[in-house]
Amino acid sequence: MLAIVAYGQRRDIHILAVNDMHSNIDAFPQLAALIDSLRTADPNLLVFSAGDNRTGNPLNDMYEIPAYPMVALMNQVGFNASTLGNHEFDVHSLPRLIGLSNFNYICANVFADDTTGIRTVPTQVFDVNGVKVGVVGAVQVNRWGRPDTHPENLHGVRFEEPMQVVGRYEWLSRECDVTILLSHVGYSDDVKMAEAYPWLDLILGGHTHKQLTADEPLHNGVLVTQNRNLLRYVTYVTLTVDSGRVTDKRAQYFDLRKIKKKNKLVQEMVRFFSDNPVFQEVLARAVTPFKSIDEIGCMVCDAFLDGTGADISIENRRGIRADSLAAGDITVLDALHIDPFGNQAVVLKLTGDELFQLLQSYSRMSTTHFPHLGGLHAELTIDPSDGKSIRKFKLTLPDGRELNRKKTYLVATNSYVAASSDVDMEGIHYTHLQTSDLIMEFLEKQKSVNYQGVSRITYK
Repeated sequence: MLAIVAYGQRRDIHILAVNDMHSNIDAFPQLAALIDSLRTADPNLLVFSAGDNRTGNPLNDMYEIPAYPMVALMNQVGFNASTLGNHEFDVHSLPRLIGLSNFNYICANVFADDTTGIRTVPTQVFDVNGVKVGVVGAVQVNRWGRPDTHPENLHGVRFEEPMQVVGRYEWLSRECDVTILLSHVGYSDDVKMAEAYPWLDLILGGHTHKQLTADEPLHNGVLVTQNRNLLRYVTYVTLTVDSGRVTDKRAQYFDLRKIKKKNKLVQEMVRFFSDNPVFQEVLARAVTPFKSIDEIGCMVCDAFLDGTGADISIENRRGIRADSLAAGDITVLDALHIDPFGNQAVVLKLTGDELFQLLQSYSRMSTTHFPHLGGLHAELTIDPSDGKSIRKFKLTLPDGRELNRKKTYLVATNSYVAASSDVDMEGIHYTHLQTSDLIMEFLEKQKSVNYQGVSRITYK
């Protein structure tokens, strides 16, 4: 079936794209005002999300229907579609959220049993004033064959590699004037997609939170876009279509924080969703500000030790979602911003050798993946060729002794780490407490905390 735009007719298609919003409902009044302005200029504006709409803000994630505020706001703003990010699977309310959404979730590499209630479409075609815009979607898949979320959330759902699946949809480019990949697979994989599939006109990307600019070159003729997380920036794309094909592609990046105007109705919706006094309860006082995620990570690991009585504690880097905290009152909301995932605290019985293997699985990546530690110090030897790869590491206990590779230790961590590790673990004890509860109880006990300059990782 041929595209229907008549030859000689030039049309501009305008698209506003966001990615990795992570429940930042506070930015929606400005986002809505920007969309209002753009729709005044072009009523046919398309608005897309490249996934990870949720996880990061307890006001959203712990609502009566978890993550409903984001869906309500996306409905009000008028999103045309979203793909699924890995964090869309963090909550068991996903089927309800899909049912409450006034837009489709486009994701070609997710296959859900009917019993899950997860309804997605692999593609969708939008008629924009006579121009056919075809969209295919994809979510990242890790080395275990699933998105980065707790495996327990994925019963009845299977996934295929995005690269393989997207290739099956080349036919979409023959039936449409514009072909778009709505991608939550990460920047480097988006570039690989562009190299492999030049029939794509545009890739609206997410997952790796990479802030691109208008100077980003075309990759094999394909325009690739992506923004940092938390709605700090949005992408505005203009595609010129002439005689059934795209002849020009341009991306602009708007700093949403510089938009002064706010949509008043959306602002009132945000105020309504934020009105929960429980979140304002003060737990403790920060004597000095937490200036880095490492300082916060040390505090979290101490909370794990205090709440479980374990010898050692581990928190994965991405398990902490706040990278700083001001001096002064620390509230329930602050604690939930630090740990928004609702993971359960678990205690593992691991020999020193098994613990070393577990940490080695992180060290194969880079310094940005090596976990936070409690009751343990790590000395990382960095590869000078790239300044971030870990050549080797040494583990010592607080008294300076090296970790005994034959001794058995009690290791506290979260259920995600336990479930996603490729180390064979026996003797897992489930505390039936959320890790965020351990953090809050620890803060209440301490009354005041000071982690300025605290670090349990050194580099050489």
